[in-house]
Amino acid sequence: MPTTQRKLTAILSADVAGYSRLMGADEADTLHRLTDYRRLFSERIRRRQGRVVNAPGDALLAEFASVVHALAAGAEIQRELAARNAALPEERRMRFRVGINVGDVLVQDDLIYGDGVNIAARLEALAEPGGICISGAAHDQVEGKLPLRYESLGEQPVKNISKPVRAYKVLLPGSDAPLLLEAPPAAAEKRPAPEEKSSIAVLAFDNLSGDPAQAYFSDGIAEDIITDLSKLSGLVVIARNSSFAYRGKVVPVQRIGEELGVRYVLEGSVRKAAGRVRISAQLVEAPTGRHLWAERYDRDLGELFAVQDAITEEIVTALDVNLVRGEQTRLWHKSLRNPAARDTYYQGLDRAWASSAADLVAARKLFEEVARLEPGSPLGYVQIAWTLWVEIFMGWCPDPPQAAATAGRMVEQALALDDQNPDAHALRGMLLVLGRRYDEAMAAGERAVALAPNAAHVAAFQAAILMLSGESQQAVATMERAMRLCPLPPVFYGNVLGVACRDCGQYERAMKVLEDNIARFPEVITSRFALITVYNIVWRYEDARRLAGEIHAIAPRFSLEDYARRLPFKNPAVVERILAGLEAAGLIGS
Repeated sequence: MPTTQRKLTAILSADVAGYSRLMGADEADTLHRLTDYRRLFSERIRRRQGRVVNAPGDALLAEFASVVHALAAGAEIQRELAARNAALPEERRMRFRVGINVGDVLVQDDLIYGDGVNIAARLEALAEPGGICISGAAHDQVEGKLPLRYESLGEQPVKNISKPVRAYKVLLPGSDAPLLLEAPPAAAEKRPAPEEKSSIAVLAFDNLSGDPAQAYFSDGIAEDIITDLSKLSGLVVIARNSSFAYRGKVVPVQRIGEELGVRYVLEGSVRKAAGRVRISAQLVEAPTGRHLWAERYDRDLGELFAVQDAITEEIVTALDVNLVRGEQTRLWHKSLRNPAARDTYYQGLDRAWASSAADLVAARKLFEEVARLEPGSPLGYVQIAWTLWVEIFMGWCPDPPQAAATAGRMVEQALALDDQNPDAHALRGMLLVLGRRYDEAMAAGERAVALAPNAAHVAAFQAAILMLSGESQQAVATMERAMRLCPLPPVFYGNVLGVACRDCGQYERAMKVLEDNIARFPEVITSRFALITVYNIVWRYEDARRLAGEIHAIAPRFSLEDYARRLPFKNPAVVERILAGLEAAGLIGS
């Protein structure tokens, strides 16, 4: 029988107000935003040293060692959700109720039960949509420890609890008020200190065009600057996944520098109107807040490249970055001279970053239009290949061999136009791995890294190639480099690192990496496959079976045979071990 333990813990319970109404109005949009908002919950909970216990339907249950951490996480989440909802019409806004309690619980198979949990759920029901309600016991521990105020609701009768519960409404600050709830550094969240060579994060540029739909354009400009800087060996450049995480937040630049492990931060804004663009940019030294350089550019849209070049050149000069042979040519080599192609390209990037199946299809159509508008540029072809690869990786593709073949043709077209494109070489390496051409794949990955030594996704692809080719130790080191460049990495990074650690015999680290990945991305099943194999190795068979049940619940049509065909490991014994472990855990599939 499973063992049962008792412990004192802080419990956060949340669910969506009016979920049935939202589903009835637009099922696909509601599910897409629910997935996005759950990711926010997972990130904030993990940052506050909590863990997601369960997330059925539109609900979520989490626990924390400290009720102060639980309330700080809840306040940050509600603040961020309010900002996201503000950009939506009223009928599409998704608001969560949050209840927080501290009490005794029963723990069984990592799930928690008892009155402590039930009270948190009842408090959640008392909360207003977008609000937080806490118990008297929680209030007694947090009062005076956070910059928040509380309103007593008195003693509240709650269902299935014998005694009334003291309850308090949390008075959250308005949307314009700073909410500085400093998180204590957790072991998993410690950022590396800035390296001896220059390190920089380019934040998402503010969209000042007066139209929220134009945000893709300001994002695209910032991402182009990141791409250019990533080609320089003398500069550590943080990836978009991490630097754009501060969008719309009031965060001191010193804190951004500490969390991302950088010395310099580039901030900017974009205003686009009537065929012209105004770009403002400033370079800040994070530890001191000192402005090293600032400039404003008013140009025609056709001069956008010149503005980006000027900003990049100012950064290189200000930070005294020495260019090695070949880097100057790659840095100033541009394509997409057609303003319409460039605008469409930015729209495609915006849809591709959303990373749902529907968004990827929409992004691919936009990139196909880019290739039509400017067939002499490699960028449209590269991004078509990228969307196809993501579909294959996520298991969304109905015909993976056909998709891989099409992606391969797009990559070769891109390389024929520009053999210096690092993304094309990186994708070529991943596609060669799918075709079991391991030596060629590693050579392509090495070429990509040489062309873009500080591009996180290029290093992550090379780590995946090494891992699948049986070079696990090297894969771990390469992925650690990628995660230095992207401290808030996407699910793919954690999966590759977890599997590489497993194959190196680093089982404790593999479990920690994969468990963290599941907490951050609870709706993605790929991390669970890898974690099942690790649990089997360390004899945690009940945990392996629990994960198998979660996979069946998320993907009821899972097929072990289809999954087996998507495992391009060089060593067939690795594949056999993986499949045997999954089958032993109960994953047979249709």
